[in-house]
Formats: sequence, structure tokens, C-alpha cells
Amino acid sequence: MPLPRDLPIVDHHCHLSPNGEGVAAARRFRDAGGTHLFLATQNYRPGAPTTLADYVAQFDTTESLAEQIRRETEVVVYPVLAPYPVDLIGAAKTLGLEAAAVLQESALDLAGHRIEEGRAVALGEVGRPHFPVEGDIQEMADRVFRRALEVARDVGCPAVVHCADLDGEGYRELAAFTSRSGFPLGRLIKHYARSSVPAEERAGIVPSYLAKSELVATVASEPSPWFLETDFLDDPRRPGAVLDLATVPRRATRLVELDPAAADRLRIPFESAVATVYGFTPIVDRQRSP
Repeated sequence: MPLPRDLPIVDHHCHLSPNGEGVAAARRFRDAGGTHLFLATQNYRPGAPTTLADYVAQFDTTESLAEQIRRETEVVVYPVLAPYPVDLIGAAKTLGLEAAAVLQESALDLAGHRIEEGRAVALGEVGRPHFPVEGDIQEMADRVFRRALEVARDVGCPAVVHCADLDGEGYRELAAFTSRSGFPLGRLIKHYARSSVPAEERAGIVPSYLAKSELVATVASEPSPWFLETDFLDDPRRPGAVLDLATVPRRATRLVELDPAAADRLRIPFESAVATVYGFTPIVDRQRSP
């Protein structure tokens, strides 16, 4: 059974690079049936940025890529901007920890300003290193994370969180940390969620699930909101990592082939979750080929 023509197919989190496949990967996504991408910024040069000008150039590159993809593929692209949390560690080696944190906070302000201008839709990735770090680095990372939540709160946009995978206790701790900043939990997205945690144990935080076949089958019946993502890195050194950009449309097609009723359930990650968390609904404005 083909996918409904009016069903958007949304990869909620990916990266593309002018040094990788770039637009070619977006074409592969489109040809598999994909319609909308949330494009998270990344470092396009070796090493962590060490000046605000580095982040200006990085965000400019993400926006330019988004515009090129829209123009050449007709895929709808939503940029997501923020300094990568792990950049703090690399920049501290050059600048010192305090100066590296100040740089991240300035880059968060820059990203927030662009979101206010309508050039991006969310602040991300923000959060914490996904691996153990020294206590002083953890404290500074949490300081920057708090600033990120304040910026997203004041701008009125979602925040996309980078951190280790979470169980119920982890979701509750993250929710407590977030609530202290006055940020609404329903707009906090746990990117790269690799395991299913019952909705009642997620404390209102929204998971963006890695679109592995077993996990998609498990979460497909969950209530809204939740998302699907590939976290495609577009890194020539790691072809196809984390998942290939065509994965989400292929998973959606396979689900509907196995169970036509799944088409309605897919409106959760592709329509209603986007509307609930972001405040807009992806619209398919072109005919999908038979």
C-alpha cells in the first residue's frame, strides 16, 4: 500500500555538510518519499570554534545549505541552530574553560536572535556531553545549558537536547533541571533517543527516536508527541552514519506495507507532534509519485 499523498514524511534531526553529500543526500531522501527535514547545524571545519565569527560562519553555512536544498530538491528544510555542547571541551583547550563558556553563551544568543528573525525554528543541539567529564567541565556545561534554556524560553522556541541516553530516572532529572529555568517541558526534545521509555516516565519531555527498525516498531503505537530521526552525519569518514538519510521514508513505507492502519499512527511524529511542539504543521505541497 502506498503512503497517503497528503502525509508528510519528516526526519526530525539530521546534519548535512558542503564537505559531504549535502544536496545529493537530500535528493536521496526525497526520492525515497521524504518531504521535510529538520537540519541541525554542525562544525564544518576541524576542531571546535574558538571565536564568535566561527559560529557566524557555521550558522551561515547551515542556512545556505537549507536554502540550496529547498531550491534544488523542493524538500522543506527547517534549520536548527546552537553551539554543539561538546565544543566547550575543545575550545577550553585553547581559550580556557571560562572563556569557552562565555563563547558558547554568546553563540547561543546569536542563534536565539536568528530564531527570532525566522531563520531557524529551534535551539539545538544544546545540553551536556554524552560521556563522563571532569567535575569542573560538567559544572560549566550545566551553566551553558541553563543559558540555552533561558534563551529558548525568552525566544519562545523548542530546545533540542544532546545528552546520554535516558531512562525514567534520567528523564526526571532532566525535567527537574529544565523546570528550574522556567522552560516548558513540552517543548524540550530529547534528541537521539535510543530506547523506549513509557510516556508517563518521561516527565513531559518529548523523545526524538532514532529510526532503527525495531525501535520504530516498538514506539509506533505511542501517544503523541514523539519524533523520528536519522541523525545522519554526512561525514565522508563514516558513510551512512548514524542512519542513512533515506531511512525515515523507508521505515514509514515498510510500516504501511505491513499494516495500512499505521499510516494514521505516522501522523503523530510527522504532523501532530510538530504542531504541538513547534506550533506549525508540515504540509505536503507537491504530489508524491505513485
